[in-house]
Amino acid sequence: MTVNHSARTNSVDDAEVAKFAALAESWWDTEGPFRPLHQLNPVRLRYIRDHVAAHFSRDPAAKKPLDGIRILDIGCGGGLLAEPLTRLGASVVGIDATERNTHVAALHAAQSGLSIDYRCTTAEDLLAHGERFDVVLNMEVVEHVADVGEFLRASGDLVRDGGLMIAATLNRTLKSYAMAIVGAEYVLRWLPRGTHDWQRFVRPSELAEGLRAAGMHIEEFTGVVFNPLNGHWSLNPRDLDVNYLALATKKT
Repeated sequence: MTVNHSARTNSVDDAEVAKFAALAESWWDTEGPFRPLHQLNPVRLRYIRDHVAAHFSRDPAAKKPLDGIRILDIGCGGGLLAEPLTRLGASVVGIDATERNTHVAALHAAQSGLSIDYRCTTAEDLLAHGERFDVVLNMEVVEHVADVGEFLRASGDLVRDGGLMIAATLNRTLKSYAMAIVGAEYVLRWLPRGTHDWQRFVRPSELAEGLRAAGMHIEEFTGVVFNPLNGHWSLNPRDLDVNYLALATKKT
């Protein structure tokens, strides 16, 4: 377990940092404000495992299919992805601009007997120190940064040649406003009011433009869809209206 601290730079939005700092102690409460992420986690974890394993010619059914692969989890929060990825064999660096998040994540990892390198820092700062990774994850973070273009450029530069980036965010559509804002925050109260700002949601075309400017090649988009009848999330490449994933590679 490691926690390091570095100065933040310009893609960080201080208001968003403060918002998630107030919720930091709740990351591992499966019935708390991060309940939707706990429900979503199995779907996004399978997506990451399967695509990373395929890209690096690994067997996704192996006990540790990601053994030796260095992964950066940007906006790692309390470690909901970093921990299972570590159990799959990956060497994970989890970064977050909220210091309380990295402390909560590091404490939970230690209690779970896992070695994860957590740092309170930014993508820009890692880049300035010459870091590179096989895989960079931007999961539910793009819609919270101050400058999407700058953030994606830094994130793309952190991917080594031949590596991968996987991003997850929310599309800016009327349907996403109805479901992710009105439904999730006001009607069902899955999330605290104000968790998301619909104006900051990112359309697939906008994300693709930013990733290409960062030197990444878009491989695919796929939607992540919630079924209110059974409470399950699933992947649907034809439905990008609300939540969606992007897979991009950096060519050698």
